[in-house]
Amino acid sequence: MNATPDTPHTTNRRTTTSRRRALRREVPSTVGLLTDPGDFAAMRDYRTFGFDQHEEYADYLHHVDALLRSLAAQGIHTTVALFDPGEYADYCAEHGLDPDSPRTRTRFTAELAGGPTLPYAGQPVEELVPLLVDEAVRQSTWEYATELLAGVGACADCGEDIGKASFERAADMLERLVAGAGPGHHHLVCSVPAEEQQLIAVLHAEAAGRPGGRPRVQGREGLDFVTVLAAGLALGGAGGLVLRSTTDGFRDRVHGWRLDRGRLVALTAAAVFDAYCTDADTGDPVPPEPGVEYCPGYEVDVPGPHRE
Repeated sequence: MNATPDTPHTTNRRTTTSRRRALRREVPSTVGLLTDPGDFAAMRDYRTFGFDQHEEYADYLHHVDALLRSLAAQGIHTTVALFDPGEYADYCAEHGLDPDSPRTRTRFTAELAGGPTLPYAGQPVEELVPLLVDEAVRQSTWEYATELLAGVGACADCGEDIGKASFERAADMLERLVAGAGPGHHHLVCSVPAEEQQLIAVLHAEAAGRPGGRPRVQGREGLDFVTVLAAGLALGGAGGLVLRSTTDGFRDRVHGWRLDRGRLVALTAAAVFDAYCTDADTGDPVPPEPGVEYCPGYEVDVPGPHRE
């Protein structure tokens, strides 16, 4: 049987389709993800949402996972954004939009691309959910800490911007913290109680044992950590910092400091032991970890002109 020859019209149509597919692969996608069953239940109240009252959150995640895999199979770069129903309702009210509309949800999701997002790299959606929540918390913490620093104002004695000076001091302290810990992998946690939320920043650093080797700190983690520590310094209230070091061939070492009136004060070994071996919620003692050495903090702070 002879094949029917292509006509110019057929050829042009195929060329157009091919070009549009190629262009589609260069258009990124954003998928709004509901991160808990309560948020999913809230969205089910919208008639156009696509899931009825009998479907479970697990069903929703299954379909989102299939969507993400389908987009990846087409070569489309996709980011996953946290979709908050409360923020969505506020957005619709502010802009006079109908919340029970796929078009409105699409518009809102597109604007989420500027907030907490994660690139989809083929991982199961169940793994994306906690990572996305962590990213949202991280960004919220950084924004609040930045806001606090901006609102502290100037030193009454010298006129220096306290927020800026505290940030510079915190950056210097981080270098001293990692340098003083020596070679190995270092895990640092800084906690600062503030009026609206508890500020917590976590940092991982790798310090080489060779002379002159600079420690490796992830840029985003470093910025978050310095900002939270700076907020603690600027506010002049309570707070704490713990550093745990892991080095091949040695026991893990834990050092500790407390924030006090704008200073980062080294704790004694006994105070580090008490802090690490006490349940934060109940106050009950916790058995010490085997293979861990509880060490005193070391000097990392140089007081600023407004925090003598």
